[in-house]
Amino acid sequence: MEEIRSIQWFPGHMTKTRRKIESQLKLIDAVAVLLDARVPYSSCNPDLRSVINNKPRLVVLNKCDMADPSETKKWLALFRRKNIAAIALDCKSGKGLNAFIPTVKNVLADRIKAWNEKGMTGRTIKVMVVGIPNVGKSSFINRMSKQNRAKVEDRPGVTRGNQWYTIGKGFDLLDTPGVLWPKFDDPLVGEKLAFIGSVKDEILDTEHLSARLLEYLRDNYPDPLCARYKLDKQDIMPMRGYEMLEAVGRRRGMLISGGEIDTERAAATVLDEFRSAVLGKLTIDGAEDHPDVRI
Repeated sequence: MEEIRSIQWFPGHMTKTRRKIESQLKLIDAVAVLLDARVPYSSCNPDLRSVINNKPRLVVLNKCDMADPSETKKWLALFRRKNIAAIALDCKSGKGLNAFIPTVKNVLADRIKAWNEKGMTGRTIKVMVVGIPNVGKSSFINRMSKQNRAKVEDRPGVTRGNQWYTIGKGFDLLDTPGVLWPKFDDPLVGEKLAFIGSVKDEILDTEHLSARLLEYLRDNYPDPLCARYKLDKQDIMPMRGYEMLEAVGRRRGMLISGGEIDTERAAATVLDEFRSAVLGKLTIDGAEDHPDVRI
């Protein structure tokens, strides 16, 4: 196995973002925590428990069309066993979006009943949307508001300020910038966030990262890996990650002068094809491996 390297990223604006979130809590009724369905454990900021405090919350497993469907079902069941409302959706296709507002209203059922008894029928429900960089918060809000007002880019750190959006009669969403936490105590968590692109590639050794991803795919999803890169399952089992990366480059004809394999190009290809689900619907965080949800 390739050595696991610690990945750290906590720019100064992350501290400011946390303060903004805390200052807005008094204005909202519930919090929607967006997670990447491929890494529900790793994409959950453990600091959220203390930041959100006692606000009602629900979990949104976004990008479910890129994740292993059987694992997504296990994650939804796990959250529900913990009495946490959870839904899976995909912003690109719109799958599951219709479940969001009914789920929020169910989470807030007691409060809505109390408002109605006080003559506050139709009071606007305000929900804060939080999540780490690149889990698709802006895409989610764009689809829910049926407008392309929230800036969407496939890179972390695009949303910089808190913005309100009306997504229906009596229902508002508050968008917030993605925020990581100061230190990844588990290096595997940082690594998995790098796999999905929540940590900027500019600060990473992408060849090492790709080699680690290839090892994980070999051990957990060998069939789609071998099919995509025309590799032999028996041949790759004893290989180290970098050797598999070279094999991918060789199969794809990624050669530079002298016949040397362009492993940098091969690494970029592997990461891009994983992130875009060209390699298939894959989940990197197994529900059975993470019984302690962090919401």
